[in-house]
Amino acid sequence: MNNAEPIPKDLPKVKKRTLVIIAVAVVVALVLSFLLGFIVRHERIEKRDKMAQEERDAVPAVLVTQAKRTQKSVELVLPADIHAFASTALYARTNGYLATWSADINDRVTKGQVIAVISAPDTDADLEQALANLNQQKVNLDLAAATEDRYKGLIATQGVTRQQLDQVTSNRKQAAANVGSTAASVDRLRALVGFEKIVAPFDGVVTARNYDVGALISATNIGAGQELFDVAEDDLLRVFVSIPQSSSQLIKYGQAVRLRLERNFPGHEFSGQVARSAGVLDPITRTLRTELDFENTDEAHKILAGMYGEAVFDLDRPEAVLTIPTSALLFEADGKQVAVVGPDDKIRFVKITPGNDFGTEIEVLAGLKGDERIVANPGENMVEGTKVTPQTSPPPDQRAGAGGNAKGDGKDGKDEKKKSDDGSSKDGK
Repeated sequence: MNNAEPIPKDLPKVKKRTLVIIAVAVVVALVLSFLLGFIVRHERIEKRDKMAQEERDAVPAVLVTQAKRTQKSVELVLPADIHAFASTALYARTNGYLATWSADINDRVTKGQVIAVISAPDTDADLEQALANLNQQKVNLDLAAATEDRYKGLIATQGVTRQQLDQVTSNRKQAAANVGSTAASVDRLRALVGFEKIVAPFDGVVTARNYDVGALISATNIGAGQELFDVAEDDLLRVFVSIPQSSSQLIKYGQAVRLRLERNFPGHEFSGQVARSAGVLDPITRTLRTELDFENTDEAHKILAGMYGEAVFDLDRPEAVLTIPTSALLFEADGKQVAVVGPDDKIRFVKITPGNDFGTEIEVLAGLKGDERIVANPGENMVEGTKVTPQTSPPPDQRAGAGGNAKGDGKDGKDEKKKSDDGSSKDGK
């Protein structure tokens, strides 16, 4: 059984006028929605273009500063290479076997102290033979001299001829020459025997011992690492530094200097003086090789030769110099420059000659007069000829301003969105 009611056939027909009114209303609503969206978008575009134009037309503000004149003394800190005042390797001068040694690594020795003995019996025997030969030659010389004296007495009585006298005189001279030759050989062998004792050449410390008792010692072993001992005089140290050309004329002989060894003795400084220098600049590094002397008698702060530290010089400037913040430097291909704001408030670049770098400040030896307005922190994109607004105090934080603008734009967007939503809802209504 179907319970659906049949559609009545006598319903009233919709008039064409009503359909036309509904269609017109829909079209008008669509047109109004389009116009409202177009107006909102157009206002937003105009506002954005206006802000972009204002940003393009705005003159950037830069922080400027002026160079300072100073004549105060400054510290010149340079790398320092520490050496013993004297250091030598002791080699053997005679052949033999190492008989004894009495000084080991880190032992203190005094000048002339015997620290090793070489056993060389063949050299001793050669010396004994040379001494015997010397005695024999002296006997021959005495005989030749006595014969010459007798012949001189007989020449007056014609007991001998002049030829015979000349012969014995020649024999005496030859005997004297033989004595001298043998005596020289004895002196040479005595020197070799003396070399059997290895003695310290100066007061110092033994830094190396390369042989043990019984080792074969040869006088021909003179290569690196073949020495018997290494001895260093460390009570006085030579400290070498390389003075830059810009400061080479400010260093004087006898000038006080300080030495820092922060790795070994943090906070402690050693006192020394400028002793001597090479007198000429190194043509490659353009530095002056300079030697400093330091006493090394403090047992609590003993300096070891070979250490690496810093030498500190207190330099007095003869004339005042200009200093600028290091943040104002521009590193270009043709040298260091600074950005200067001219009288017309336009940027121009000036090449300078830098001096000593003190970290936050740097000396300017040439290029500036001292009254220029220098950009304290120029950016990489700064172009010469750009018009700027110089300020002596830091400008407001641009990022904060940008954040404010962004916040405002967001607010405007929200308002526009709200208006659009309202409009759309109204149109929907």
